[in-house]
Amino acid sequence: MSIDIRFPDGAVRQFDKGVTGLAIAEGISKGLAKKAVAVKVNGAEWDLTRPIEESAAFEIITRDSAAGLDILRHDAAHVLAQAVQELFPGTQVTFGPVTDDGFYYDFARDEPFSTDDFAKIEKRMAEIVDADLPIIRKVWNKEEAIAHFRSIGEIYKAETIDEVIKPGEPITIYSHGDKWGDLCRGPHLPSTGRLGKAFKLMKLAGAYWRGDQANAQLQRIYGTAWADEKQLAEHLQRIEEAEKRDHRKLGRAMDLFHMQEEGRGMVFWHEKGLTLWRTIEAYMRRRLDKAGYVEVRTPQVLDRVFWEKSGHWQNYHEHMFVCETVEGEELSLKPMNCPGHVQIFKFGQKSYRDLPLRMAEFGACHRYEPSGSLHGLMRVRAFTQDDAHIFCREDQIEDEVAAFITLANHIHADFGLERDHISLGTRPEKRAGTEEFWDMAEGQLLNAARKAGVEPVITPGDGAFYAPKLDFVLKDAIGRTWTCGTIQNDYVLPERLGAEFTGEDGQKHRPVMLHRAICGSLERFIGVLIENYAGAFPMWLSPVQVVVATITSDAEGYAHEAAAELRKAGLRVQVDVANEKINYKVREHSLAKIPVIAVVGRKEAEERKLALRRLGGDAQQVVTLEEAKVMLAEEALPPDMR
Repeated sequence: MSIDIRFPDGAVRQFDKGVTGLAIAEGISKGLAKKAVAVKVNGAEWDLTRPIEESAAFEIITRDSAAGLDILRHDAAHVLAQAVQELFPGTQVTFGPVTDDGFYYDFARDEPFSTDDFAKIEKRMAEIVDADLPIIRKVWNKEEAIAHFRSIGEIYKAETIDEVIKPGEPITIYSHGDKWGDLCRGPHLPSTGRLGKAFKLMKLAGAYWRGDQANAQLQRIYGTAWADEKQLAEHLQRIEEAEKRDHRKLGRAMDLFHMQEEGRGMVFWHEKGLTLWRTIEAYMRRRLDKAGYVEVRTPQVLDRVFWEKSGHWQNYHEHMFVCETVEGEELSLKPMNCPGHVQIFKFGQKSYRDLPLRMAEFGACHRYEPSGSLHGLMRVRAFTQDDAHIFCREDQIEDEVAAFITLANHIHADFGLERDHISLGTRPEKRAGTEEFWDMAEGQLLNAARKAGVEPVITPGDGAFYAPKLDFVLKDAIGRTWTCGTIQNDYVLPERLGAEFTGEDGQKHRPVMLHRAICGSLERFIGVLIENYAGAFPMWLSPVQVVVATITSDAEGYAHEAAAELRKAGLRVQVDVANEKINYKVREHSLAKIPVIAVVGRKEAEERKLALRRLGGDAQQVVTLEEAKVMLAEEALPPDMR
């Protein structure tokens, strides 16, 4: 009996019932079969060796695809678990999922693992790959599976099956020959040998069973796996480069900021760091002024009643810093600026002629984040958003969103960040509003993006509970992506807080509220910039743009005079007249990422010149002080002022 197999290009071919994905791939080409790791049958991922019993849509998943890479990493996790259990008898396995760049497995073991164990674990993993053990899929019932795992002392697996799997639901077990097996939905490779050896164990961490601190503590081993050795080497190189660019290390080394235990998730900005902050803020203000925004400021602390009206008390309370009750008032630091902006909109009468009203605020917000999730500037508890809300009519949404996309693109480019893509987050499982509302709201953002010349990448279920959103995903100098910037069309908050305007028909109408940010939080954005530039900011952003450094003490007076002249030209300048050799000074200021070092000695003082050295270069350019003022001031201009 034959079945119809429909390929992605629409072609349909007939095969014998029970044909496997591997056999189909081999029939196309041996090279394709070698690259194949799994198949999709009617959209579901299947093992290459699983028989196909009915006509179906069919697609081959190769090892160099994103889906294929996930499967390779899942297999690497299983090989890791087998290696650990063989090397350390009595160890129990729990969960072993894939991550964005690899995998991990959580183990229950009385003795602690050490990174010193990694070499022998990797060696055993390589031996399992060399053994080319067949990976066999078995389907058991719930009782069989529980009995099996209890019999081999795997209490965590037995508990998972007992509590999570529904009665009558089939359970799949994948085994490496008769050596090792684990509960898993799959799919997996046909054999361990097809995994290859492009994997490496990376780090150890603690974890709790099911993520609950009340449960037993486990040991997590992280690894990475790739399609081939070249990709692995490139990944390890990226990690090494990322470590060099770590904004926490550079922030301290460059004297920009620090953080300490007494203020977890709060930033202590130093003079240079605040200079960088103010430079970014000033640039953003100029951009917003030109784009027709008005700037406002709303209170830091507001009464519980206000947050109940906005819905934050009910839906966001665990992330809010609630103040001690005083005189019967229960107050909270604001976690976001939007409800305050609605209050300003409501003050006085608003007409359709006043719309769109673009209201911006560099609003300081506080949100409680668990201490374990805090990470330098990237995840903090106190932050300032380059926040704005556009109050508009429904017929203005698409034009306003399109204009915002264009504005955000220009700003991100000025900061040296390349746009990777814009994503459209659609309706989540838990949401407010009807299907018709979501169809309309998603369509508005999609049309606006296309109006701005962008085809967004759809990310299903990634919208806010009240509205879909567009997110800006940027790429940095080493290819990492960061989400910086968003816009959401919100019909809910204006309704909850009673915002109205008088329409052309003389009747009251609700405005639509577009929530938008370009940088996001300034803290995180600065962290991204530090890592993008590895601290070597372009001239306009650099906290110190020029250091005037003396060769000899008799040039000290001229050094101060030259610095004063450069400051008059608008440059941020420091003077170094320390009793050190010039090579030492150049090295120290280069490590501090100063863009220009202006060296002065007796000759330069006599001729009123500066010997300019650029960061990262060995050449020296000798110019007059007047020439330096003009040339460097022009280089230091922000992009929007050139």
